Amino acid sequence: MTILELREKRNNAWNAAKAFLESHRTEKGTLTAEDDATYTQMEQEINDLGKEIARLERQEALEAELSKPVNTPLTSKPGSGKEEPKTGRASDAYRKAMLDAFRSNFKRVSNILQEGVDADGGYLVPEEYDHRLIDILTEENIMRGLSTTITTSGEHKINIAATKPAASWIEEGGALTFGEATFSQILLDAHKLHVAIKVTEELLYDNAFGLENYIITQFGKALANAEEDAFLNGDGEGKPVGLFAASGGGTVAGTLSAAIKSDDMLDLVYALKRPYRKNASFIMNDKTLLSLRKLKDNNGAYIWQPSYQAGEPDRVLGYAVHTSAYAPDDAIAFGDYKYYNIGDRGTRSFSELRELFAGNGMIGYVAKERVDGKLILPEAVQILKLQSAD
Repeated sequence: MTILELREKRNNAWNAAKAFLESHRTEKGTLTAEDDATYTQMEQEINDLGKEIARLERQEALEAELSKPVNTPLTSKPGSGKEEPKTGRASDAYRKAMLDAFRSNFKRVSNILQEGVDADGGYLVPEEYDHRLIDILTEENIMRGLSTTITTSGEHKINIAATKPAASWIEEGGALTFGEATFSQILLDAHKLHVAIKVTEELLYDNAFGLENYIITQFGKALANAEEDAFLNGDGEGKPVGLFAASGGGTVAGTLSAAIKSDDMLDLVYALKRPYRKNASFIMNDKTLLSLRKLKDNNGAYIWQPSYQAGEPDRVLGYAVHTSAYAPDDAIAFGDYKYYNIGDRGTRSFSELRELFAGNGMIGYVAKERVDGKLILPEAVQILKLQSAD
């Protein structure tokens, strides 16, 4: 029986009890013993119905409470009723103003875009663009994914141990001795890298054309290629110092005078100290990898092991292999590349080339960044010099 039906039944019982009381009073206004017993029974029935109604109401409330979800998803920032609006270069208004400036050849520059004026000309990129550029740089540039990246606002000094203290045994209660540990510094500076792309006027003014995705993707790939070349081969003159640089790069483990053999790869692996080997991998040119794929160990098994899992690199002697078109074809690097530090200085910026390509009906845009890179511990990367192709 439902709560509504019980309430109706209790109401009818109450009305019947009242009618019985009025019709069965004596001349003295009292009830006989028999009628009193009947009326008491009618009251008890009303009380029992009330208890049952209360019981069902409690059951209904408990059922409603238990049916609520255990976890309520967060739809806003914890501790606030709504998400705080983003400001500056992180705001949607700044991003939209940048896109509008692109399409208008920077003739419509709103006040909000002036917040991000670059000291060297152009405008600082919106934060959303910057994050997406970094994602593309990391995807396209193997060194971005393997090294340590530091964001700096000025020249960054990295202290490294030039000499290491030695431990010594002493007698109980004996005097302590202190070694002459010294430290040297490596400076991460800022070298300017820029890349220009061209967009036809028809595409620029076509609203159906995904201009911002095109610009970010093209800039990201171009910057990544230039960065990877410098991080591997740079000589430090106006650019980072690369892993394969003759000065400031990795430690030369050996130089081959004949074609590479599987034993030479074993020598390279064990030239690297044990603490670095647990996170070590190879970097080489595709042409070099081709020659390694033909090598076998003493048991006749190929030392190159292809990866059968998506996203996993191929392996040589159990260590991951990363290939780059910019790696020299006469050297192989093996080491822990977390000791290669990349310093990103400030924020990337965009500017326009208004007249340079006007005769071709095209608009030019330039992206600029300041970046440096150095191997702070040369012993963490070993270089095997191969026989010259000449």
